[in-house]
Amino acid sequence: MGSSEHDPVAGSMKTIRGILICLVTAVTLTGCGVGKMSFSPAKKYAPEQLQKDYVIYRKTLEAHHPGLYWYTGKDSMDHYFDQGRARLNDSLTEPQFRKILTWVTAKINCGHTAIRSSKAWNKYNDTTRLGKMFPLSMKVWEDAMVVTANLNRRDTVLKRGTVITKINGRTKEAIVDTMFDYVSTDGYNATHKYQTLSNRGFFGSLYTNLFGLYDKYEVEYKDSTGRLRSIVVPVYNPAPDTAGRGTRTFRSSATQPSPKEQRETRLNNVRLLRIDTVNRTAMMDLGSFSKGYGLRRFFHNSFRALKRNQITHLIIDIRSNGGGSVTNSTIITRYIADHPFRIADSLYAIRKGSPWQGYIQNHFWNKLFIAIFTGKRKDGFYHFGYFKRHYFRPKKKNHFGGKVYILTGGNSFSASTLFASALIKQDNVTVVGEETGGGAYGNSAWLIPDVRLPETGVRFRLPLFRLVIDKTFPKNGKGVQPEIASLPTVEDIRRNIDFKVLKAMELIKADKEKNKSN
Repeated sequence: MGSSEHDPVAGSMKTIRGILICLVTAVTLTGCGVGKMSFSPAKKYAPEQLQKDYVIYRKTLEAHHPGLYWYTGKDSMDHYFDQGRARLNDSLTEPQFRKILTWVTAKINCGHTAIRSSKAWNKYNDTTRLGKMFPLSMKVWEDAMVVTANLNRRDTVLKRGTVITKINGRTKEAIVDTMFDYVSTDGYNATHKYQTLSNRGFFGSLYTNLFGLYDKYEVEYKDSTGRLRSIVVPVYNPAPDTAGRGTRTFRSSATQPSPKEQRETRLNNVRLLRIDTVNRTAMMDLGSFSKGYGLRRFFHNSFRALKRNQITHLIIDIRSNGGGSVTNSTIITRYIADHPFRIADSLYAIRKGSPWQGYIQNHFWNKLFIAIFTGKRKDGFYHFGYFKRHYFRPKKKNHFGGKVYILTGGNSFSASTLFASALIKQDNVTVVGEETGGGAYGNSAWLIPDVRLPETGVRFRLPLFRLVIDKTFPKNGKGVQPEIASLPTVEDIRRNIDFKVLKAMELIKADKEKNKSN
């Protein structure tokens, strides 16, 4: 799922590594490479192998996961663990095993804990051509399930905006309820689950994993008059579709973008500032807070440009921002905050080591970080006190004091939730859109290594710290709620309208008219 880990003090980890690298050059970090043996996707693992991996999976979570019982009580979680174990009495392929692990993991209600395929499986996928696929992409929310794309390009019936009510006899509600059981989220956040199903390609992939791949699908839909109709559509097969496209043409080297232009395009896909100097309005797209996108310089240049052009209203779009570096989210917060702020009320790990630590990637460094930079408190946990004590002050140079509209949605996760929660109480900031995918009260995240199961090679993400962002928020397992809700409609999807941006522009127009009248 595209959720990124936080970095508490990036420099601290670098310092540790710099000091000790010469002393531990012979240390080999946990994890074995994939051998040169050929890999078969149909390979099955014996029950004894699966059960061995499952014990490591469960014991490692019980020993290290700081939020294992945050939203699901121990008795209930034990029940789910036992149910998963009971399904390992026969040989299974890796996808079948991952399906069971995914179901159990989703019961933790932690959006940063997820099952990943083995490296061998990934390598196999990278070297094989795409096979047959479920043909439809969907936008799913509580009220409807609507087509957003159809891989069968000649299909003139199931076009964008068509409401789907059944697939192969299963109702929309039955399909979504089953899928929800396999999607991890923070707490009880349904918005994030709906948005995950709506992300391009996810619905079809999960549908195939849960219900199987068919040569044909019977789809019930609503026609333009609202009447229920039924149609049989074929599976999408890329081989004949590609073969019918004719001879492939290539652009000359003179028309191809330069490496610099390619890099600029890649960066603009993640962060971009657009300024309307006439209306003194700007829009900043922020698809990530991760490192590698030059965000520090981007923020510096952007807020300098806002000041130079006397911009009064700024839209910041974090709807697709799955998080990343908390350093980056803190920097932009400082350009907008009107008072000193803390990142979190508490941050702690439940232990440094355990008999299962050998399966955790980079655990030597993570354990060293916990040993040096945290302190054991009366509750028995290892607290990282810096964020609880330290207040970050607003930037003085190029600080933005105009009206800010933060667009949020189910993909707004992790560090982007920190950003929204830090500013939502500010008078000149309005959060517009839908509930964030990340929990408002807190999450389990920060240091998130992979755990590799030795028999199958299947991996899972394991957050080591529990973060309480704001203890004054309700402990209801929900995300940051928008102050101005902007929810999808079938007509919006059909016309491909960016309804959240339109809502923000309406608010800006109303604010300007109000200022004129005053």
